[in-house]
Amino acid sequence: MPIFNWVALKPSQIDGTVFTELNDEKVLQELDMSDFEEQFKTKAQGPGLDISALKVKATQKAPSKVTLMESNRAKNLAITLRKGGRSVQDICTAIETYDQQALSLDFLELLLRFLPTEYERTLIGKFEREQQPAEELSDEDQFMIRFSKIPRLAERMNVMIFLGNFNDTAQLLMPQLNAIIAASMSLKSSSKLRNILEIVLAFGNYMNSSKRGAAYGFRLQSLDALLEMKSTDRKQTLLHYLVRVITEKYPELTGFHTELHFLDKAGTVSLDSVLQDVRSLQQGMELTRKEFMRQDDSVVLKDFLKVNLEVMEKLQADSKTAKEAYESAVEYFGENPKTSPPTTFFPMFMRFIRAYKKAEQDIELWKKQEAVAKKAESSPPGSEDQPEVKLPIQKAKRQQMDMIAELKKKQMVKEPLIYEGKDGAIEDIISDLRNNPYRRADKGRGSAKKRAAGQSLQATPDISL
Repeated sequence: MPIFNWVALKPSQIDGTVFTELNDEKVLQELDMSDFEEQFKTKAQGPGLDISALKVKATQKAPSKVTLMESNRAKNLAITLRKGGRSVQDICTAIETYDQQALSLDFLELLLRFLPTEYERTLIGKFEREQQPAEELSDEDQFMIRFSKIPRLAERMNVMIFLGNFNDTAQLLMPQLNAIIAASMSLKSSSKLRNILEIVLAFGNYMNSSKRGAAYGFRLQSLDALLEMKSTDRKQTLLHYLVRVITEKYPELTGFHTELHFLDKAGTVSLDSVLQDVRSLQQGMELTRKEFMRQDDSVVLKDFLKVNLEVMEKLQADSKTAKEAYESAVEYFGENPKTSPPTTFFPMFMRFIRAYKKAEQDIELWKKQEAVAKKAESSPPGSEDQPEVKLPIQKAKRQQMDMIAELKKKQMVKEPLIYEGKDGAIEDIISDLRNNPYRRADKGRGSAKKRAAGQSLQATPDISL
């Protein structure tokens, strides 16, 4: 038969698993395997194998070892130790000396899940009292015995993880706290924003004066309603009208959003989570201090505290300032800090700013369209003010039409023939033309060749000279 490439479990690994409830021998007794052997036999097929005998043999070859850990937990520990790639002694020595170069942060976080439980410590103590040989233990159990001998094991592990995470966490928290502080303070100190909200309040009270009493303020979410209310002709919103009023009557308020800073960044900050992370860092710093007091010869702890105590103090101060500044800003605009987190509070202003800018763009576009339409109405078609693109053929045709119009104009006006001259020069020319017809210089007239000599040209009554 061919070999089925599966990953087999050892007898010591099936305790507490589903395999202890299975009876594969019963299945083999119920089935006729001859057909299966015929279908899957190899070319060099040997005699059939006795499965029961193989199991007994395997059990005899793998004598059970004393175990101090639950099988699945031991298996997971074995996987973790393989990822570390170091010996038991090296791992434990690195933890005792806070050597972060020897052990990666990921490995430490995985190893933290395998701190010895009270039950495991009891089994370890019993094993040592009985003075049983360590060779009977698995590699994982031997590691656990050495691991449990480290003084203040949990504290050392947590301190090492804290040391490895501190710088990255601090660099992540500081910009978020600064964004909250800057955004909160800029909102509260913006005089232009305050004046714009004053105009909104005035218009709202004016609109509601006949149906409701005067309001002393409004929720910030009401700013969204400025886009929902439209004029009678449905061509503009209330926000468009307010922007026109502000532009014309209060031009100093234009660009109010330039006074507001970091609203977009602050709107993505979960302040509660940031403050909790700062508290966690403070707890880690206190734990590190205590460990240093117990082991003041640790150079690693001494250098860390020397460099990062000031950073921790600044984080605490910034977190307090951010919390106070945010709560003050939220209450200043009539909101509740408990129900208005930064992810809700700041985006309300961001939506209003985007809508305000869009309304400004719309109004500017409408003004340009109105100017073009007004100019088109005031200028007649074909006026010189309107630029025309003339093609050569069109230009020639236009000149021809102008010439025809000029000729017709001259024909309609009959002017008397006036002969002007000096000393009768005009009369002499006319008399000469009657007696001597005009001849070209290059050749004679055709009619003159046919006339007899001495015959003169007679003027007809149709020609008046």
